[in-house]
Amino acid sequence: MYTPCRAPLVEQIQIRTGVSYRLRRWPAQEAAQPNSPPLLIAHGWMDVGASFQQFVDSLSLTRNIVALDWRGFGGSKAPPGDSYWFYDYYADLDAIIDHISPDVQIDLLGHSMGGNIAMIYAGSCPERIRRLINVEGFGLARTDPAQAPARLAKWLKQLKTPVSMRTFASQEEVAIHLMKLSRHMDKGFALWLAGQWAELKADGRWHVMADAQHKRVNPILYRCDEVLAAWQNIEARVLWVEGDTPEQTPIDPERFSRQEFESRLNLVRSLERVRIKQCGHMVHLDQPLLLAQAVERFLGN
Repeated sequence: MYTPCRAPLVEQIQIRTGVSYRLRRWPAQEAAQPNSPPLLIAHGWMDVGASFQQFVDSLSLTRNIVALDWRGFGGSKAPPGDSYWFYDYYADLDAIIDHISPDVQIDLLGHSMGGNIAMIYAGSCPERIRRLINVEGFGLARTDPAQAPARLAKWLKQLKTPVSMRTFASQEEVAIHLMKLSRHMDKGFALWLAGQWAELKADGRWHVMADAQHKRVNPILYRCDEVLAAWQNIEARVLWVEGDTPEQTPIDPERFSRQEFESRLNLVRSLERVRIKQCGHMVHLDQPLLLAQAVERFLGN
């Protein structure tokens, strides 16, 4: 099993009303430059902040590094509800930045869903973000207002049926599942991460640490024009990172073409790109060292 080289400090904080967030902090090392901006890491859907441990171990950056668990994932909890709303994620992120760096800009890394949230936030509060790394946060297909009634009806129908998360017979079985999602992930790290991504409960089975309400469709349509207005307003330099395995890219070619995505990305004022080899959507799990090297080049030490 993998042994972390740089053990984090796990912190539980209260933000907003009734929301408990788990943060993993890797404190700055002695060689840190004064006033170096912290690096905040925001994971994607059905993931946890702990999945970036091997990536952090591969960094030579000496600054403070913090990884969050989004509400309803890992160790972060929110009041009971029927759905999770992106506007809550934006407000949570703002509160966490207030907590870790109230007076100094931060560097922000977001993966997938976390990358999408980071882009919207950086365009809405550009004064808070110095550098932004978006790892495979492609966004979603453009929607049409005519789709709204059917989407709402689908959500209402789903509310009538209980939802639950998958369980596993052993930690090893969890690791096997994770390796199916990340084909290049190190086996030892997969076994370690299984213990962070799922927990053993009284029934003798391993339960994914995520609220099952995440599995319901969002009744609010993706408002692409509003998203792109935020992207155009980003002042920070942006690094776009993706893997080289197109079949694992979360773009539905029938609804959201690569050409359309490229036209969106071209709206970002200051953009650099990197494509990492032998890598699918879970870049930080497939190639943590190569991702760390790309981030270091972009941020500097």
